[in-house]
Amino acid sequence: MRTPIKASPNHTVQRHRAARAKPQMAAKKGLLAAVLLLSLLSSPLPSRAQASVFPVNVWPKPTSMSWAEPLAAMPVSASFRIVGTSGDSPYLVSATQRYTALLFAERYRPIVRPAVNVTAGGPALQSLTVSVSDLSAPLQDGVDESYELEILPTGVATITAATVWAAMHGLETFSQLAWRGRQGELLVATSVRVEDKPLYQHRGLMLDTGRTYFPVVDILRTIDTMAANKMNVFHWHITDSQSFPIELPSEPMLAEMGAYGEDMRYTVKDVKRIVEFAMSRGVRVVPEIDAPGHTASWAGAYPEAVSCAGKFWLPDASDWGTRLAAEPGSGQLNPLEPKTYEVVANIIDDITSMFPEGFYHAGADEVTPGCWETDPSIQADMEKGGTLSQLLERYVRAVHRHVVSKNRTVVFWEDVLLDVEVNVSASVIPPATTILQTWNNGANNTKLIVQAGYRAIVSSASFYYLDCGHGDFVGNNSVYDDQRSDYKTDGGSWCGPFKTWQRVYDYDVAYGLTAEEAKLVIGGEVALWTEQADATVLDARIWPRASAMAEALWSGNRDASGRKRYAEATDRLTDWRHRMVGRGIRAEPIQPLWCRTRPGMCDLVR
Repeated sequence: MRTPIKASPNHTVQRHRAARAKPQMAAKKGLLAAVLLLSLLSSPLPSRAQASVFPVNVWPKPTSMSWAEPLAAMPVSASFRIVGTSGDSPYLVSATQRYTALLFAERYRPIVRPAVNVTAGGPALQSLTVSVSDLSAPLQDGVDESYELEILPTGVATITAATVWAAMHGLETFSQLAWRGRQGELLVATSVRVEDKPLYQHRGLMLDTGRTYFPVVDILRTIDTMAANKMNVFHWHITDSQSFPIELPSEPMLAEMGAYGEDMRYTVKDVKRIVEFAMSRGVRVVPEIDAPGHTASWAGAYPEAVSCAGKFWLPDASDWGTRLAAEPGSGQLNPLEPKTYEVVANIIDDITSMFPEGFYHAGADEVTPGCWETDPSIQADMEKGGTLSQLLERYVRAVHRHVVSKNRTVVFWEDVLLDVEVNVSASVIPPATTILQTWNNGANNTKLIVQAGYRAIVSSASFYYLDCGHGDFVGNNSVYDDQRSDYKTDGGSWCGPFKTWQRVYDYDVAYGLTAEEAKLVIGGEVALWTEQADATVLDARIWPRASAMAEALWSGNRDASGRKRYAEATDRLTDWRHRMVGRGIRAEPIQPLWCRTRPGMCDLVR
């Protein structure tokens, strides 16, 4: 998990001060509540009548979707088939087969029975024809994902897509327009037309497998659900201080000594399976090997290359500035040690050969001064006038050069440029070959990144961190022993409170940017750091909150008039969550079903 760069040296004292201020805060509660209620009552919330909500909806909401009145549906023929164009790619062939099977296997019944006309004895849908303009377009950043879908009452449906990957989105949309009728018959909406394409080219999920190992089957299920939500980037944060779970041909000792166990490693075969599975669903897999910070797990194989390994992370609990790591697991690569560059070069060579993806995420976040300052060789260098920022520049320059030589774009966390204490100059990381991923300080850091000319991936901890709000994982933490506070603000979690789906949905990743600056934001990622998550809670931690981001980045979170559409999105997300559960995804609920079956009764205002 990320901790704030500008953390107070005594955050515990801050919390105690907040607790002492509670009586004054309580005195203002009534007034604040009244102001809030008046604000809500006067806010221009979209009414249900204003929102274009259909009896059966698609998530994420398409850019444009029309359903001719009177709303109607037709049965799907038992001989229904999906027909592709000649010379189809193997990925499109497998997708048509997969969606044909899903169509008949899915037993989805809407929570509220659709009020549509179904003509008894009328025509049945016989086929869906998929036409792709460019069958050879590779799955890469910026690929055209636009498609059109039309379902005619004559029993014919067509998808016209720019690329194979766009066609997969069209197939998903088609599958969500089908449901089971009263007698279990398979129905599909008819006289429907969809014109669709995403607002942002990068719509991702970051999963941390360095702190917690996730079996391959759970990763595959997550990627499959991402594709259903039209998310297209699986950012795999593979390694961290706690473990190094990936087996690399050139550096086998890293996993041998750094993984949690023999049965908690990702083999070359596992990686190939994950990458191929993702590609078959139009999802890119961006690998991240985080360094030079967060590398304590490398010390078992190469102790000479890792500074402060094995030391207690917080030697002086009263002075946050002396910490050796952002969290337990001390150790970061020594840029003065030649072995560092030998190992890192081998890792880059192996990772770029195992992952065809055009992005290579090199991490470089949370380099802790205290760790390097304990290293004798670094101490000697600093006595000669060297600085920690110069050390980081030496490392980043070498990594950047090597990754670019592999025809990859380098992605770093924002810290490499924006960290207050240890950072690099922009000349070391040219914007043409570098993307920065922002996580701290909300829209302010996004603006700093794009103003410097870099493309940005937004993962604001204040909106997109799915692990927030579950307290903290460190032991003997006295912050919880304050009987005067209920910790309504953060619950002991540095990035609390819990990020609700509404919080995720309402975030605008280009907030505060000019039109020109906004062009440099390529998209965003929700992130699940896993100090307190494993496979048993994986689905519920991610879904349907990641679905909220998926729609905001696909078609936006505003209606045609520019107003936030979270009000009408509630029922639609409830329906989509219900469908995901039917597909085997243990997504958490967002409302009781009572609300969905009584439209408007659970709204805050009418």
